[in-house]
Amino acid sequence: MLTQPPRAGSQNTPPMPGERPDDLSGHTHRQVIGYLGLALPILLVQLVRLRPNVPSDHWLGDSISAYYWTGVVSLFVGLLAALSLFLLTYRGYANESQKYDRGAALIAGIAAALVALFPTTPPKGVVLPWWSEWISITHTVAAITLFSMFAVFSLWLFRKSAPGEQPSADKKRRNAIYLLCGIGILINMAWAVVAKLSSLSIFWPESFALGFFAWSWLVKGQALDSISSTLGAAKNKVTR
Repeated sequence: MLTQPPRAGSQNTPPMPGERPDDLSGHTHRQVIGYLGLALPILLVQLVRLRPNVPSDHWLGDSISAYYWTGVVSLFVGLLAALSLFLLTYRGYANESQKYDRGAALIAGIAAALVALFPTTPPKGVVLPWWSEWISITHTVAAITLFSMFAVFSLWLFRKSAPGEQPSADKKRRNAIYLLCGIGILINMAWAVVAKLSSLSIFWPESFALGFFAWSWLVKGQALDSISSTLGAAKNKVTR
């Protein structure tokens, strides 16, 4: 059974500043999801230089998934496993939309796990006794599903308001960011499909799509406010 994070606003865990009383996950949970998505392409590109299998591993630009076949396979699988865990335990808000929050997060979490467990096609010339074409097909379907759920969160779920609540100016601003991120994810998904059919690299469309995904979750988790609060607290300690 998956461990669920404590409900924000309960007796033992009062809500953080800016969190709604019906928030079942909390800003920190959303920020972790966003940071994991942001870190994936950046860390893979940088750390593969420290553990290359062959000189070409210094820049493997075919796709993000192709890093499975490099010396940073543990990082690739580990980050996706962490992302899967946080998505699977995401609960959303205690209102009529929770079933959609939970459903989209569960689908995304399962898809992230499948992307990690079923790798993309191995490099040319590599023959593996356990490899079958269905593994690559599973990987592709799971990746498309994962990015689709990212778009669902940005375009729909994040833009919803509490029942009877009139969106504030700040909410409208954030909704515009979510809309931009959702459209960005869809555009980059289309770009990746065209590039794949043309036998071109899909690394950049995947990376940009992850960037838009991360941006939307960090905004939803009010990451800037958290950073400002942390820096302010650190400054106060230093100046005492």
